[in-house]
Amino acid sequence: MKETQTIQNKAKTTETTERISGSEAVIKCLLAEGVDILYGYPGGAIMPVYDELYKYQDKIHHVLSRHEQGAAHAAQGYARISGKVGVAMATSGPGATNLITGIADAQIDSTPLVCITGQVGSHLLGSDAFQETDIVGISTPVTKWNIQVTKASQIPEAFAKAFYIAKSGRPGPVLIDITKDAQFEEFDFKYEKCKGVRSYNPVPETDENSLKAAAELINNAKKPLVVWGQGVILGKAEEEFKAVIEKAGLPSAWTILGASAIPTSHPLNVGMVGMHGNYAPNVLTNECDVLIAIGMRFDDRVTGNLETYAKQAKIVHFEIDPAEVDKNVQTDVAVLGDAKASLKSLLPLLNENSHNDWHQKFKDLYTIEFEKVIKNDLHPTKEGLTMGEVLNEINLQTKGEAAIVSDVGQHQMIACRYAEFNKTKSNITSGGLGTMGFALPAAIGAKMAAPDREVVMIAGDGGYQMNIQELGTIFQQKVPVKIVVLNNEFLGMVRQWQQLFFDKRYASTEMVNPDFVAIAKGYHIEAQKISNRKDLKAAVKEMIDCEGPYFLEVRVEKEDNVFPMIPTGASVSDIRLE
Repeated sequence: MKETQTIQNKAKTTETTERISGSEAVIKCLLAEGVDILYGYPGGAIMPVYDELYKYQDKIHHVLSRHEQGAAHAAQGYARISGKVGVAMATSGPGATNLITGIADAQIDSTPLVCITGQVGSHLLGSDAFQETDIVGISTPVTKWNIQVTKASQIPEAFAKAFYIAKSGRPGPVLIDITKDAQFEEFDFKYEKCKGVRSYNPVPETDENSLKAAAELINNAKKPLVVWGQGVILGKAEEEFKAVIEKAGLPSAWTILGASAIPTSHPLNVGMVGMHGNYAPNVLTNECDVLIAIGMRFDDRVTGNLETYAKQAKIVHFEIDPAEVDKNVQTDVAVLGDAKASLKSLLPLLNENSHNDWHQKFKDLYTIEFEKVIKNDLHPTKEGLTMGEVLNEINLQTKGEAAIVSDVGQHQMIACRYAEFNKTKSNITSGGLGTMGFALPAAIGAKMAAPDREVVMIAGDGGYQMNIQELGTIFQQKVPVKIVVLNNEFLGMVRQWQQLFFDKRYASTEMVNPDFVAIAKGYHIEAQKISNRKDLKAAVKEMIDCEGPYFLEVRVEKEDNVFPMIPTGASVSDIRLE
């Protein structure tokens, strides 16, 4: 989309025209879009907006992060659990560039964000002024849309368009860069929400013939397999999805961002696909005769070697973004459109089925995985604690009702494999970008968006320290998030690869860590450390029972590995159990 595109079909609000500054217009635009929480960090180029925000403290709660990356990730966590648009704000130069990692993470994981940055005065643009950075140019590859505003009168239209683009169709991040003079300038303000943008079609029309062709392949399949992704959750299509797989008796596997669309215990839920996914759905991907992909994009961590991925199968792809169709895997039938509407239309076209013999193959392979991997992860006989048994204890004490916010690494794969998800929007993690440091600020945003839900953050000792300063945000805001650090004194995932593929040359992966409990207590957060199995149950109970934030460090086995594992470049059917 280009900035020259015009906004169509605007719906007028009750806002009357009034003469105000550009900075006050920013606040009024946010209020018109229903924003009540804003994550950010002030600075010179955005100071006029913060000055106006001071007057609206009773309407918009500003959360002062300790780093702009923390603000972006907190806005992501807020958006992921609420389904609303998250908002982050920063100043120019380093403040703006510090948002980029969070923006890039939101782009690849389809998270709706509106990021606001201040900019030097328009007369200084291009002069290398103090804290001037071309944030529009920098962010263009990692935003769904962005714009630089140099006149106050451009602000209402820019914000209306930004919120519409961020949340429509396949969601994503947008960025609005506002020069300082535009923030001071006065104009006649009136806000009209955006209802459409010329040349932008966020939800393609579903072709009836494609639906019929998809239904025919599914009805005639002997060995069907569904792989679903976050598109089911983003499309609010959980009930429609459940109805489809139950009617047709379809074994269904998930990508990490698709987890929790149906409960973990659902009989048709056969586990996670991908590099550290479950044995059965990975192996049987290369035995199914029809592969039905719903709201997923065939990421390389899911497919492994594309030359050997599901070559025997007919591919049906339900997708809202036409750019994802045939990008990595050639489809036989593509059904474009909104997942909720597409699956609702598909349901009456499907025959009732059970596929009992095919389901038995998944059960048989699960038994193999349980004996070789799962049993040892969840019920170990070794002396040291495992990451899996920690997740198992959290499951037991939260009854699978908690939202799990995981960082990136071995603990992330363990959390995705073993956490029980009984509610949708319960697995919040960095998928496509794999951003270490994501979890702590994202957990803050998630808990603030869903204060009635238990939010448990799972991190390793490496990723935790990348945004450990956000403990200050937790302390100041009194966010009762539960923080679990699984400490193996290594960058565990990298160490695992070094062990398996680099002859145990542990180059720069061993961690010398600080006293995490003392740091947490320095922020007035209750904390404890355990290293013995006999203490695990009581420690998790104390954490869950605590009314405020809580930090729990669990010392786990230093050189445990996460299996199953598909080596890089290997076929999904070459998955290793040890």
